[in-house]
Amino acid sequence: MLAEDLAARHLKKQGYRILHRNIRLDRFEMDIVAQKADTVVFAEVRSRSDDSHTAPENTVQHAKQQHLREAARRYLARFGEEDVYYRFDVIGILMAPGEKPQLTHIENAFGMDPE
Repeated sequence: MLAEDLAARHLKKQGYRILHRNIRLDRFEMDIVAQKADTVVFAEVRSRSDDSHTAPENTVQHAKQQHLREAARRYLARFGEEDVYYRFDVIGILMAPGEKPQLTHIENAFGMDPE
């Protein structure tokens, strides 16, 4: 998927190492799992061709956050260490026809515990 390729390229340029892309953990899926220093990042990638209704990075609602939290729990149980730091990022990409894609990276977009 083009948006995920752009997001992965962006993360690499920022010094992240991509650990997994489109990883499935039972019925849960995550777009990108990356690491920089001692922090693991679970990144959700969203794209749209226009932002007339809502910017793509603002479309990760409560239900999707819950899905990502459970995926992260399963990921950490399978691959993680107990003392690893982690966070949830959202990467929104606006891909208007005929224009250069615009990427917005929101670090620590939400936490493991719902607010």
